[in-house]
Amino acid sequence: MTTRTGSPSQVTEAAQPVPASPLDAEDLRARVDRALAALLDQELSALGFLGADAGPVTDALTRFAMEGGKRLRPAFVYWGYRGAGGAADGPAAEAAVRAACSVELLHICALIHDDIMDGSEVRRGRPAMHVGFAGLHRGRGWRGDPAAFGEGAAMLMGDLAFTWADVALAEAGLPDDRLAAALRVFNRLRSELMGGQYLDLVEARRGAPDEDAVRRVLTYKSGKYTIERPLHLGHALAAGPPALAADYSAYGLPLGEAFQLRDDILGVFGAPEVTGKPAGDDLREGKETYLVMLARRRADRAGRQLLEGALGNAKLSEDDVAEVRRLLAGCGALEATEARIGELLAEAKAALAAARGIDEEARATLAALADHVTDRSA
Repeated sequence: MTTRTGSPSQVTEAAQPVPASPLDAEDLRARVDRALAALLDQELSALGFLGADAGPVTDALTRFAMEGGKRLRPAFVYWGYRGAGGAADGPAAEAAVRAACSVELLHICALIHDDIMDGSEVRRGRPAMHVGFAGLHRGRGWRGDPAAFGEGAAMLMGDLAFTWADVALAEAGLPDDRLAAALRVFNRLRSELMGGQYLDLVEARRGAPDEDAVRRVLTYKSGKYTIERPLHLGHALAAGPPALAADYSAYGLPLGEAFQLRDDILGVFGAPEVTGKPAGDDLREGKETYLVMLARRRADRAGRQLLEGALGNAKLSEDDVAEVRRLLAGCGALEATEARIGELLAEAKAALAAARGIDEEARATLAALADHVTDRSA
């Protein structure tokens, strides 16, 4: 952790090495990891009644939570808290870090459930949770369908993470009024996320959504719960000035949309070592993304036929994915999506620059985070 001298806000230049990533400013990622590990130890120990059957549960959840994830959402909670006047050190700061674990646990739940709904085989370079539990079933020669067992067990793992998200907030050490305010924001965040997941399912099955429908999905399924609402949660933790919540929305909504557009591009063009998933998985899952929507508009008849044949085809080969990539680039859909990311990033940064009453260190870190989440090359 950064060495501090004098008062909490006074840090010597020599003791402030520039972090490799804005996610590591104020040693935040390591602090979140420590708080998350402590909470997992506490909650997993309460499952001791499972006896020998606790082992696979502990291994699966600990590995998923601690061996992957960049802690984007806790970062926006924390810097929302700091921007709203929250202290950088002391009990209030550590309570904010513990509370920020709530959004990471919710994210873990969402990923586990999302992989089941999409039929994804891989997550973060490892077998998806439901695939791993199906393998446990096969390896032990149990009766019944391994896939059904895997999906059922993974759903329960996601439910545990969802439950522990409440624990992270309830036991963070917040004053009662701050806890009540944080729960109001967190409950709104969760409802929006679940509604966005449902919209994603609907549009993938209905097919060929218009631009408004595509943007509604990317906003509610990912954008708001990744950036805007975590900022609002941090604002609630610090009891920040009311006007700042609107400024956080003006920054967070376009940035959240840009974040998801980058994710859409990575879902088709990203390298597996960066994304942790096989190349082209979004195509195999039939994702109705902004990129796909633009390609439908811009491609010729043969291109549209190629695209429709690829979407939702679980057996799509690497050569097939490469052909769709050429289509997306050749028709201009990729270039237009990149341009849209740039426009949204500029809008978010302009809103951040205009925000009043925000801590200047937090403003600088949020600007760096904006660049980071729209690049995500590493």
